Amino acid sequence: MTAFDMGPAILFCPANRPDRYAKAMDSADAIILDLEDAVAPLERQSARQSLIDNPVDPNRTIVRVNPVDTGDFELDLRALRQTGYRYIMLAKTETADSLVKLAGYSVIALCETAKGILNAPSIAEEGNVVALMWGAEDLVASLGGVTSRMANGQYRDIALHARSQVLLAAGSAGKPALDSVYTNFADLAGLKTESDDAQASGFAAKVSIHPAQMPIIRSSFLPTQSEVMQARRILAAAEKTGGVFAFEGRMVDEPILRHVRKVLARAERSGTRPEADSNVSTAEALSGR
Repeated sequence: MTAFDMGPAILFCPANRPDRYAKAMDSADAIILDLEDAVAPLERQSARQSLIDNPVDPNRTIVRVNPVDTGDFELDLRALRQTGYRYIMLAKTETADSLVKLAGYSVIALCETAKGILNAPSIAEEGNVVALMWGAEDLVASLGGVTSRMANGQYRDIALHARSQVLLAAGSAGKPALDSVYTNFADLAGLKTESDDAQASGFAAKVSIHPAQMPIIRSSFLPTQSEVMQARRILAAAEKTGGVFAFEGRMVDEPILRHVRKVLARAERSGTRPEADSNVSTAEALSGR
């Protein structure tokens, strides 16, 4: 399967709204054309036809299909076979066995039920799974709860546990994890706090529901020119020194080097370029350890 490198700002778009496809693609790094929750059951057939009739860049498009135990799932796959899309998000992924039906596709497994969260490690190990994502509201609903967040907007402990479980499962399998949506799209400050935490914790991208959220997510995930310049300076010093070494009053070891390599990898993907001359504090690059 093709490695997953979309993001960091990924936007849901209802598949039954082809008039929004291009706008979503313009504002996001990648889009998810949704055949599941964003589309009323009676409109799903027209949504599938819209998917076929209005192609967009398949390298930046994921199609969310309905769960494998629903009648809509087979209809979704039938429509997909008439398109060039190869990335599929499987809603409510619960077992590794369910992924057999998606052989030949690169799958983003969406773990959003109690069973799916507990089985995330085995799901992540499947060969056609290229990334994992978690979902909060369906998870809480599957437990008989009401909402994943408290009145202050912070996640409840059960949601935080699920978030960590999926991130750890993906990391153990060497695959990226996508952070769930921040549904209060008017609260950009809250989105920024959560996006900062997602990037610092190790998520590769964050999924969202509104174009206005795209710049906020990018600002959290993409390195600044200062961070890129500092990372290059540290790696240059490592090439000359090797092993553990002191760099401007701080110790640098392999965990720090892994961090700065990731900074440069993110910069390469985003096109971030350092200034020709930059006086950057070492603390900026080392603070991400």
